Amino acid sequence: MLKIFNTLSKKKEKFFPINKKQVKIYLCGITAYDLCHIGHGRTFIIFDIIIRYLQFLGYKVKYIRNITDIDDKIIQIIKKKKYNIIDFTKNIINKISKDLNDLNILTPNFEPKVTDHINDIILIIKKLLINKSAYISKNGDIMFSIQKYLNYGILSKQKISLLKSTFRIKNINFKKNYSDFILWKLTNKLDIGWESPWGYGRPGWHIECSTLSYKYLGKYFDIHGGGNDLIFPHHENELAQSSCIDKNFFVNYWIHTGMIIINNKKMSKSLRNTLKIKDILLTYNKEVVRYFLTATHYRSPIIYDEIKLKQAEKVLKKLYISLSVKNSLYDVQNLKNKFFLLEQKFYNAMNNDFNTPKAYSILFKISKKINIAYKQKKYLITNYLILKLKKLGNILGLLFYNPKKYLKSNINLKYFYDKNKIQKLIKERNIARNNKLWEKADLIRKQLENKNILLEDTINGTIWKKKI
Repeated sequence: MLKIFNTLSKKKEKFFPINKKQVKIYLCGITAYDLCHIGHGRTFIIFDIIIRYLQFLGYKVKYIRNITDIDDKIIQIIKKKKYNIIDFTKNIINKISKDLNDLNILTPNFEPKVTDHINDIILIIKKLLINKSAYISKNGDIMFSIQKYLNYGILSKQKISLLKSTFRIKNINFKKNYSDFILWKLTNKLDIGWESPWGYGRPGWHIECSTLSYKYLGKYFDIHGGGNDLIFPHHENELAQSSCIDKNFFVNYWIHTGMIIINNKKMSKSLRNTLKIKDILLTYNKEVVRYFLTATHYRSPIIYDEIKLKQAEKVLKKLYISLSVKNSLYDVQNLKNKFFLLEQKFYNAMNNDFNTPKAYSILFKISKKINIAYKQKKYLITNYLILKLKKLGNILGLLFYNPKKYLKSNINLKYFYDKNKIQKLIKERNIARNNKLWEKADLIRKQLENKNILLEDTINGTIWKKKI
């Protein structure tokens, strides 16, 4: 039976969906002010695997992932660079969607944008005002009163009395309580905003997710997730206000993913130490990136390391080598019982809080048995195990390529140029283009393309990526 670690209880709990045939999931999505880094990628990949596994178990999954397209950071950027907010956020959202598609991440059933749901947010805030869980502050902002939710701190295991020293100070002179937070922020009419019963303004961050989860999934759903940096204050505040919106609100399982550590600090846009998904995919295949981000258990942090990425590349290559030895098709039905125990160990690993490192170890055992069976010319066993390896790999979002094509591509790269030499050739090509030496420039492009290196000329210069 599937067990999931619940952040709320701090325990692994048996998974009992609300509906025996459907699982409802809400995941905090992107804020459209910059492209996603691999920390975001890890969270989205983990939930991609969770969804794939639930679907494999026979559940129909209703998956919601929001888009925050109005935010202080977005407004700061468009003011500074004089962008149109709709064009700016649309461009960012499209690029992020491409990055996530490039990582083979399943598309949510709904991906609601905040700006399309302002009226829904206003209605929710009205409810909170009516039941006195919210109030109009001295400066006109609508604030949530954490004193109205007696269990505040239950998710992050913090005491209200200790929050004063750690909570960010915002509009302290206008609050009734130090830790109250904004639901609706009044703004100047020259700024971006919407009319509301309380004046022109825009929604706070936390109320967005409460509104959207309530609208699309209702007051009671199965799984709510995000990175563990969202536990406090975002998810704590969300839980508080959602519980006040509807006293019957409840999420069965809160799932949070660990951070990526780079140079002894968590990867974060605010620290400016991020590695963009699009950039890492220029060098590493999407399945290599996926393996690297999931070879450590999802609740544990990952230390970003180029050496580990190269190891991931080697590991994936071994699995594809095992898949590539298939010569002929055989009837493999009679082998089911003989190797079922190995397959069951994979399911046991996934049932134990989605233990991908253990699940991968089973893939490696199957790979080893394929190689042994092939050498012994036991082709019936070889082909049966190949089918199992691909089936189980697909649950993790891996092994979708044609093995021979994948290996040919990566072998060419292995014996070709290092990144410095590729950059040197790109520089030579750019010089040739500037001097209108088109034949030489085309020759360099074809030289790289023959080795599965594709070039793309952008307004920011020429970039390259591997071809699969």
